[in-house]
Amino acid sequence: MAHLLDIDQLRTLIAIADTGSFTRAADIVHKTQSAVSMQMKRLEERVGRDIFEKDGRASRLTEDGERLLDYARRIVGLNHDCIMSFSDAALSGRVKLGVPDDYADRYLPEILARFTRSNSKVEVTVICEPTPMLVERIQANELDLAIITHSDHRGPAEVIRHERLLWVTSSRSQVHEETPVPLALGRPTCQWRQAATERLERIGRPFRVLYASWNSTAVSATVTAGLAVSVLPESAIRPGMRVLGPSDGFPALPSVKIALMRNRLEPSPLMDKLAEHIISSLDNLSGRQPEAPPAIAAE
Repeated sequence: MAHLLDIDQLRTLIAIADTGSFTRAADIVHKTQSAVSMQMKRLEERVGRDIFEKDGRASRLTEDGERLLDYARRIVGLNHDCIMSFSDAALSGRVKLGVPDDYADRYLPEILARFTRSNSKVEVTVICEPTPMLVERIQANELDLAIITHSDHRGPAEVIRHERLLWVTSSRSQVHEETPVPLALGRPTCQWRQAATERLERIGRPFRVLYASWNSTAVSATVTAGLAVSVLPESAIRPGMRVLGPSDGFPALPSVKIALMRNRLEPSPLMDKLAEHIISSLDNLSGRQPEAPPAIAAE
């Protein structure tokens, strides 16, 4: 007879993978480090495979561990959705969510699928606009929630995800070798544009902004067509794109802080519930997979 997996053990496995440390995971799941280690030993016994392997003084997930982690995220997510489907049965009404189109393709399917499964009586209105416009809508009481690119001057917001900002070009083009290098970026007020141009200026590399648009789909189309180089967060990279780095003459860029901004004027249980689903969904999303699982510190 097959052994049933323990939800609590799976939740701990996710915490270890997300924090990269048994110690930090112990804080998150409110257990001692020895209890966390014992949980992982018992989980290995349940699946009959090694989940971790030594990597110097640290540990990393084995191939079986990575496979189990994928199942763990889905199992824990479904468990959450099941509980919410009963506790939220009375919730109904409308909620307005703003999200830049940079993030919409990557995040919305997961967010809306999870939220709708447990809140079928709620109507979600989605507005796709650049971050500055979404912040203005929140301040004007026109939105309940907004997923934004965070910066301190935009007011109170909860940072819920960090992603690398990367230089990208077409995998079939050598446009990145041109001088000046042609760029496809957002409007002059765009933080990513400012970061990109400042770093090129810092190293003295000539450039020209060939295309400027608020619309990430238009920018991505320009890149995949081989017309220009752009900057995108890790989750927005599409097939046909190539990531550029220092060896290509493109300096490292700052990370992107993705935040959730709430309407503080008219809080509601419905808004709070959607916020919970957004945070949970973005926690469960992974970016581009590295060639090998990162080492996990045990200390």
